Amino acid sequence: MMEMYKNSILCLMLAVAGICACSPDEPGRVRVEGGWIQGEVLEDMTVYKGIPFAAPPVGELRWKAPQPVIPWEGVRETKDYAACPMQAGNNPYGYSEDCLYLNIWTPAKSPKDKLPVMVWIYGGGFAGGATADPVTDGTELARKGVIMVSTAYRVGKIGFLAHPELSAEDPHGVSGNYGIKDQIAALRWIRDNIAAFGGDPDRVTIFGESAGGISVSMLCASPLAEGLFRGAISESGGSFGPTRPTTYPGENMKTLTQAEADGVRIAEGLGVKTLAELRALDASRFVERGLSAGGGWPIVDGYVIPDDQYRLYEQGLFNNVDVLVGYNSDEGASFGVAREAKAHEASVRQRYGSWAERLLAAYPVEGDAVVKTARDLMRDAAFGWHTVSWARLQAKHGGSKVYLYYFDQHPDGPGDAGSPHGQEVRYVFQHLDENHPIEGDDALMQAIGDYWTNFAKTGDPNGPGLPVWPAFDNAAPQAMYLSGPTPFAGPVPGEASLNVLDAYFAWRRTPDGAAWAK
Repeated sequence: MMEMYKNSILCLMLAVAGICACSPDEPGRVRVEGGWIQGEVLEDMTVYKGIPFAAPPVGELRWKAPQPVIPWEGVRETKDYAACPMQAGNNPYGYSEDCLYLNIWTPAKSPKDKLPVMVWIYGGGFAGGATADPVTDGTELARKGVIMVSTAYRVGKIGFLAHPELSAEDPHGVSGNYGIKDQIAALRWIRDNIAAFGGDPDRVTIFGESAGGISVSMLCASPLAEGLFRGAISESGGSFGPTRPTTYPGENMKTLTQAEADGVRIAEGLGVKTLAELRALDASRFVERGLSAGGGWPIVDGYVIPDDQYRLYEQGLFNNVDVLVGYNSDEGASFGVAREAKAHEASVRQRYGSWAERLLAAYPVEGDAVVKTARDLMRDAAFGWHTVSWARLQAKHGGSKVYLYYFDQHPDGPGDAGSPHGQEVRYVFQHLDENHPIEGDDALMQAIGDYWTNFAKTGDPNGPGLPVWPAFDNAAPQAMYLSGPTPFAGPVPGEASLNVLDAYFAWRRTPDGAAWAK
């Protein structure tokens, strides 16, 4: 009895001190913000799924910043994924506005282990995505000596709708960007609670792909995320384009005023006019029926995202952490590039105006065929230019290290296909597609897993048995070619074409370029 009393007092003291304690009675039982949780104990790790990191954002909390967790009684079972955020499609876990949950895979044996932490932010065009994707199960990555966390955030119009009435009720006078605020709330929860799982809150690395990689970029630029992570990995991400009323891949960002006007039009399209009426609508009314930026993309609001990110980096206004960033060789094949040369050229002229001819020369078609050189304009406009610009800007204005990669793993054969959007995710999480093996896959998968986890552990991807990955240097820029079975360092791909695109984006930031984009 006295021993039980001592244990109870110890748990209370630890909780008051902000240190969550593992239960002495039940393996996998941990006290976190809100109460006790019970995970699933495996042979070499413990897995927790569906841990709430904020209150359900429903009712009056729809389109508000995430609020503190609501405490619960007893022990909460955390062995199944929570419902996914509201979106189109089918998912075995279902969809709900009540979606602010995260998952943890920890190989730690004790809170004293202080393992590095990797926090995954899913992609999906800010209109979809979920932590329950089996491809991003964290088991294998955690086995490399890290704690793996995946976190949900609101998407689509539920996650990013701006509206004048929403801005008026906000203490900072802004609206939209709720999904980014969710990510920040999750990182704060991790900072305050991860020690209980054997994690080191001072060694947190965020990583994500596509919209998740773009989110990583935005978190690196947001003052609200300062101090919440030590490193960042962006796969096919980055957000360095200027704002534009009409969105294109790579020019997705709008100003608060533009997004508020979109919100008014969205409300009118739903047959309502007031915020109260909007909040009374069923959440399913806001589900995107496709990947649409209208009310479903982060914005430059002056608070969460203070300004055009390129300008922020030029001024040194960013969270100066080590970064590992890159993109895939044939991203353009995944984003609806026209198949016929005439249609492709017409779309380029529509988007780029007077710059079209220069860009068509830099990214040429081949006769009537839209070959990879032409598709690479979409790749670079949406991902490559942003990633290389990130590397260049941080190498120039920051004191931390930058590592750039180029993923190019595909079967040899006829045609010019490269690596499409998202292909590298399986390699990162150590879940290869066994139905479509590629020579060198196993070796490349292990190398990527080691590079990623080494970076999380030390801020440097290099380690024993791995080809040397040089830090990015503007004087002699190199990228690491992630191509199996042996990665290698080489020149930045298509640098001459990237420089033409760079000149276009520089023009877009001039008064003439900004006026033309209207």
